[in-house]
Order: sequence, then C-alpha cells, then structure tokens
Amino acid sequence: MTFDPTPWKVATPAAAAGRIHLNNAGAALSPGPVQEAVLEHLRLETELGGYEAADARAADIEAAYDAIGALVGAGARNIAVVENATVATALALSAFDFEPGDVLLTSRNDYISNQLMYLALAARRGVRIVRAADLPGGGIDPDSVREHINEHRPALVSLTWVPTNSGLVQRVEDIGAICAEADVPYLIDACQAVGQIPVDVGALRCDFLAATARKFLRGPRGVGFLFVSDRILDAGRHPLYVDMRSAEWTAVDEYRPVEGARRFENWEFNYAALLGMGAAARYACDVGIAAAGAYAAGLADYARERLAQLPGARVLDRGERLCAIATVEFADHAAPVIVERLREQAINTAASFREYALIDMREKGAHTAVRISPHYYNLRRDIDTLVFALEEFCEPG
Repeated sequence: MTFDPTPWKVATPAAAAGRIHLNNAGAALSPGPVQEAVLEHLRLETELGGYEAADARAADIEAAYDAIGALVGAGARNIAVVENATVATALALSAFDFEPGDVLLTSRNDYISNQLMYLALAARRGVRIVRAADLPGGGIDPDSVREHINEHRPALVSLTWVPTNSGLVQRVEDIGAICAEADVPYLIDACQAVGQIPVDVGALRCDFLAATARKFLRGPRGVGFLFVSDRILDAGRHPLYVDMRSAEWTAVDEYRPVEGARRFENWEFNYAALLGMGAAARYACDVGIAAAGAYAAGLADYARERLAQLPGARVLDRGERLCAIATVEFADHAAPVIVERLREQAINTAASFREYALIDMREKGAHTAVRISPHYYNLRRDIDTLVFALEEFCEPG
C-alpha cells in the first residue's frame, strides 16, 4: 500500500500553513497530541503545584513508560527517562568500572559527543579507544568488529546507528549478533533512528539503547530515554552517581540501586516532557514507523537524485543503506549561509560542520554541508521547492 502523507501534513499546523520543515534530524514538528500532553500537564502544575500535579498524573506517567517501552520492544522496567540521548549514553558509560588499558570498541562514524566522552575516558581513566574499520562503501565493517573483539576483548562496544552528518545506517543488528556471541556488552546510540526506523531491542541484542524525543519521534525537546537490558539490571550495574530516585540509602555507609532501569534516572526531571514523549511514542506507533520511515527515506533518495544534478553541488552520503537524511556540499558556499537564506523562505534545513564528524568529513574532503531530513508529513513537491531554492547557490560567479 502506498503511504499517504497528506493527513499527517494536515495534522501538522506549521506544515499545513506552508513551512517546509526538512530538519527532522534536528527537531521535528510535534503533532497536536504531543503538544496537548505537554501543555495539559503544565496547566495542571499551575493549578495544583509541581509535586501535586505529578501525583495526580501518576497513572498517565506510568502509561508513558509503557508506551516508550512498546516503541522499542521492551517493558517499562527497562526504560529510564533522561534529558537526552547524550545523557543516556553518559549514564550507560558510567555503569562500567573502566580500568587503565580497557578497550572501548567503536566506529569511525560515532556521534561527536560520544567520541568526546570516549576521549575523556581515555584521558582520565587510560581507556584505549579502538575504532573498527569501515566497509568500502561506508559504514562499520562487522568483520573488523569481530577481529577487534577477538584481539582486544573490549569492555564495551558502542555504536551510533545513524550518524549526525549523513544518511548512513550502520549495521547495528550484525554487530549485536557478534557482541552476543562473544558476550561483550553493547551500547547503541539510536538518537537519529528512533521514529524513522523500527526498533526491536531483542533483535538488536543490545544492552543499552539511547534515544531522544525531539528528532524523528516528534516529541518535545529536552527529554529522552535509555533502554537497559535485563542482563545489565540483573548484574547490578548502575551509574557512577546515584541519587534519591535511583538508589536507596539503606544504612549510614550503604546504598542499594532501585529495581529496574529507573536506577539510571535522577529525582528531578520534566514530567510534562515525559508525558509528551509518551504521546509521541503512541503517535508514532499509530502512524506506522516502518511505512512512514520508508516513505521519508524515499524522499531523501529523491533529494539526493535532484541535488546530484546541480552544478557545484556534491552529495556526501555513503553506505549500503541510507535513511531520511541527505547531506550536500556546495562549492564556494558555506552551509550556515545557505541554511539561513532557506529559512528566510520558510524552508528549514540544518548545517553540518567538519568538526561534528571529524573523521568522516575529513575523508570526504568536506568542510560544511547542508543537512536535509524529510519526514512522513513532507511531500515530494517540498523537495522540488527546496532544490529550486538551492539553484541560487549553483549559479556561476
């Protein structure tokens, strides 16, 4: 059945009003039920008080955990609500007592904030950072991962599913199978995958999965979640720093982590945003992530096809599988200038910089790129309008 974006565009006020939002890898436009979930709780906080509103919505809060778990094929006990995917990744990393010489195995395309955390671990704890080789066409090479696991026996394998600077989809399932076979813990940053690619943590065989609400999930900013496997919970792993939500103070000099993934949470967080994320999870499941994501990826393919025909434009995406993110460099034009000019025409895109993905962008010889990320409420003519606007930057002189 052909996916019809029309009802979803109509249900998205800014898109229906004519704004072409192609920055869904940054922050998507939230649908009405998400906005209302957030606003309803903020109104209740105004009427009752912050603590009192949370107590009054206790059942709805628990239902949000259920919805988020269902989104990734997990139970509510395996979900921790955190500020964003970077915080989720940091909390997962802090569950490991890294010793000097321990190996953390990752990819050449991992997200900048993750790469910086790895480097901080190297500087402060003496952790060795090993990056697996890429396949000739782009993306992590599973054979290289297997070889490094056999050679180094890493303390953790950490992989970004969809990098920030391209439409590459890494082979997270294959890496999960390798890690499971070798009994090596596995962390996936799914920040740009959740909401556009179906997620089943059982099939991925991951121990942690980090995500945010604001991107393809179409939730509010400032909230995300961390999936934590039963294996990790049963082993008693927990973050380095715990507080009165994540642990119990059982004796003057003793503490005990709470049951479930909420040991990775902290006491104070945004309940309105949590309820909005729960609404976004339900909305995404109602739309159908597989069909909607395939449609959005098709729009990105169409964008690459059109952009490749523009003189002076160079499409940068590489990999055997690409998603709903297209990146293009324009000769003699910096991406921020183009993004700002497009925004003046009610077309939203984003700029990607060399330092955001130092290894990948250096290998491609690119300094800045325009990142175009359509979603299921975009139309094919939105891409045509974008390409027409970009022709300005391809004119000689």
